[in-house]
Amino acid sequence: MRALVSIFAGLLILISLYQLSFTWFVNQHEKEIGKKADAYVKRTFPLTPDLKYPTNTEARAFYKDTVDNARDAYLDSLLTASRDKKITWWGQTYQKAKESELLLGLDLQGGINVTMDVALDGLIKGLANNAKDPALLKAIAEAQNRKLTSDQNFIDLFAAAYSQQNPGAKLAPLFANSNNKLSGNATDNKVLAYIHEQANAAMKQTFQVLRKRIDKFGVAQPNISLDENKGIITVELAGASDPERVRKYLQSTANLQFWEVYTLEELGSPVMNASKALDDYLSLSKLSADSTGAIDSTKKDTSAASRNILASKIKFIPPQQDQQTGKVSYSPSLGLSTLADTSTVNRYLNLPAVRNNFPANIKFLWGKQERDDDGKLSNFLRLYAIKTVPGKDGASLEGDAIVDARQEFDQITNEVAVSMEMNPGGAKTWARLTEKNVGKPIAIVLDDIVYSAPNVIQKIDGGNSRITMGSGGKNQELVVEEANDLANILKAGKLEAPAIIVQEQVVGPTLGAEAVNGGMMAFGISFIVIFALMLVYYNTAGIVANIALILNLLFTIGVLSALNATLTAPGIAGLVLTIGMAVDTNVIIFERIKDELSRGSNYAQAVKLGYQRSLPPVLDAHITTLLTAIILFIYGLGPVLGFATTQILGILLSLFCGILVSRLITDFYTNKNRHFTYFTSLSKRIFKHAAFKFIEYRKVAYVISAVVLLVGVASFFHGFRYGVEFSGGRSYVVNFGKTVNETEIANALEKTFGHPPVIKTYGGPDKLSITTNYRINEAGLTVDSAVQSTLYTGLKPYLPEATTLQDFNTRLVEGSTKVNPTISDDLKAGAQWATFWSLLIIAIYIFIRFRDWRYSVGTIIALLHDVLVTLAVFSFLKDVVPFPLEIDQHFIAAILTVIGFSMNDTVIVYDRIREYSHTMHNADKTTILNKAINDTLSRTIMTSLTVFLTILILFLVGGEVTKGFAFAMLIGVITGTYSSIFVAAPILVDFAKDKPLGEPAPAQKAGTSAAQKPALAKKA
Repeated sequence: MRALVSIFAGLLILISLYQLSFTWFVNQHEKEIGKKADAYVKRTFPLTPDLKYPTNTEARAFYKDTVDNARDAYLDSLLTASRDKKITWWGQTYQKAKESELLLGLDLQGGINVTMDVALDGLIKGLANNAKDPALLKAIAEAQNRKLTSDQNFIDLFAAAYSQQNPGAKLAPLFANSNNKLSGNATDNKVLAYIHEQANAAMKQTFQVLRKRIDKFGVAQPNISLDENKGIITVELAGASDPERVRKYLQSTANLQFWEVYTLEELGSPVMNASKALDDYLSLSKLSADSTGAIDSTKKDTSAASRNILASKIKFIPPQQDQQTGKVSYSPSLGLSTLADTSTVNRYLNLPAVRNNFPANIKFLWGKQERDDDGKLSNFLRLYAIKTVPGKDGASLEGDAIVDARQEFDQITNEVAVSMEMNPGGAKTWARLTEKNVGKPIAIVLDDIVYSAPNVIQKIDGGNSRITMGSGGKNQELVVEEANDLANILKAGKLEAPAIIVQEQVVGPTLGAEAVNGGMMAFGISFIVIFALMLVYYNTAGIVANIALILNLLFTIGVLSALNATLTAPGIAGLVLTIGMAVDTNVIIFERIKDELSRGSNYAQAVKLGYQRSLPPVLDAHITTLLTAIILFIYGLGPVLGFATTQILGILLSLFCGILVSRLITDFYTNKNRHFTYFTSLSKRIFKHAAFKFIEYRKVAYVISAVVLLVGVASFFHGFRYGVEFSGGRSYVVNFGKTVNETEIANALEKTFGHPPVIKTYGGPDKLSITTNYRINEAGLTVDSAVQSTLYTGLKPYLPEATTLQDFNTRLVEGSTKVNPTISDDLKAGAQWATFWSLLIIAIYIFIRFRDWRYSVGTIIALLHDVLVTLAVFSFLKDVVPFPLEIDQHFIAAILTVIGFSMNDTVIVYDRIREYSHTMHNADKTTILNKAINDTLSRTIMTSLTVFLTILILFLVGGEVTKGFAFAMLIGVITGTYSSIFVAAPILVDFAKDKPLGEPAPAQKAGTSAAQKPALAKKA
């Protein structure tokens, strides 16, 4: 067993260090690249006196944007080269190392997180026979109003509204047609089943569209996920810095277009001329392009003209000759480039010297990332030359012409194909387009990505077309999958189902840096404090606890990195909390060893009995805490999910390190006839022979608890300050750069918004958190920017002089959060269910563990006591303390953590009560309970103290993001300790007074263990 633990611990250490080494390497490599990029900017854009102090605001902004864009482009080129270049770190490429590093959440590095709901009103209109039917539009409008205050499915809300507005009317006449195979007398249930089916398909297609779109934002590690049960799409873009662009791009409808295509046959000469122009430009302008495509003005490349630089980045596809007919055919695409080279090619093709060699009505687009026969994604993209329509922004044929599209098989050849049907207007345009391009390709483009470019065989009349996918040598299943994807893409132009942002969080890099600095400072100070406390209180045995603590933290961070989990600010709070709770296992064991030593056991016996008898309470304490963490993981969203993940890992690894690794270290040391010392002069004196009469004062405690109950209930009438997550609205963190008066700001914004906002300082008198529900129920792509513009108007007198709207949006607004009322109702319901399930599951576990309903009752009452105290503090002090006390997801995380921690304490006391009820046969309940509480008092105080100190440090230096969480935890730790002693335990005396505390243990009915006799004799 010891060998197995040693091997596993050693492997875990190596794996954690190996995994975290990627994070270290990537950070060091990117620092070096950043220095090179800064040096490049200084060389290319020297700060001459006229540029250093430009008087014109527009000139200054233009110069800054130019420099920033140049640095970003050069930085991107260096990173692109790093992705392909082999590096010496464990033989891995930079890209692979980047994928293996510890991910930081947007609240630590800045960025944008949005939760999106697919807008199904457009889909219903698209499925209807007449999208302008007054009854249809009226029912949709009513469903939209109801959706603001309901979490019911939009389609069901529409059906209910239509039925209420049109009694006795059926839905079939609105939707039935030959395309969807719905008859005019179909039941409402059948119609709704069809709409739901189309809605699910539209949601999946919208998800695919968004997944392609987020790649264009240029962030290092974008993340997108679809929750089909909740019907929401979550997008996280850590590092994105333009919220308006993100909003507009993510919420726009799918842009499906059909374009004519230039082939290499038509562009042969222009391509040759453009290639030569690029070589001449890079040579004559004394500029050169390195292997990354970055232009360096400090170098002169006299050989550039002799190189075909464009061809080195694009593999042009030569024409193919049919061996039987001798006919020459050209590929719809010009050529292929590697993924890494696409940005370089784009820069080359956009140079005026190169661009002028091509026709005026041309634009270059990339194809989708294709798959090989094994289904693996290719590393190449196809480059297409699209013929634009002179004098027109869009294409000749847009996606709204599509009526239906589906994958099918040819009945004769069994080839995979996609059939497509158009409306009458689209059919006429399609006939003209196909007639003009017989023998040529037409590109099917969605969001500027070419998904297919089939050749036209003949003119197509009537609007019914078939795109042959073929089977060839490809995997048949893969061909069918591609055909289904193409059919869904074609339908995306018909079914307008854009995703609407219902929740949004924007974190600027400044707030992210503050969160990192505050979290790491709290982490470091907490570690040092707890490290020292263990040595001061447990002497050399504290070394064991500290080694277990170090390994616990190393394993937790290493496993997080290996799982590609994201570390958030609450996640760092979870690490800080882990420091406090990680030593709990050792505290329980050490206190038990001290008990055995006090009873006369030698060191070897004390260690053996200490680990053996402390195992049940350790498991109970950790399981109850783990249960609440799992529930938080199930119901939590966003950053809180990171906290739950960190806590779950910390708890599991705490058991491994505290029980197995600690025992391994202890045995290794004692095998050499040496022993750890578990006492210091301080720990010998404190709580020595503690004999406090806790139970005798239980009636006083009952009175206090009754007052707490009344105050807790009163808090619901007094009211709470709900965070924007639970109330709905928008919240902004604004940096004024100087001390401002909250009252003046509130009065000014009340005039601007028409109602008073909620304003609190945020970390200092120069920053304010401003929350408002102004226009929160309005929808539209421009509403968010309009609200922020209104905020700017109201704050303008208090901002630094010459602050423009752009400066305000990009520099002074350091973070923002938006939550629609619909999603806030869902979050509140989730929080309530999380609390309910936590209390119920813990009560059931306690009943199963102790086989006595009184233990469960005491547990529930104690936990309700803790929750009510915390709620009362947050209610009655919300306008007193100088920081926000809000009921939000962080608060719920704190409440569930408090429940777990309080149970941790309560279970330890209960376990000792049960043990003494088996051995102290002649003692009354009061004596047993007092002794159990007093004997576990040292452990209770030490655990509470370690957690309290770590949370206090987090509260003081951890930053604003976790301040409310830390404050709730501080209250919870105090009240949890109190309730374990004065509420949970005394209930065992006053409930079912005639019932014993526990049945005698079978092995101990005849007598008492030798180790316990001295204590009992002394008591007697």
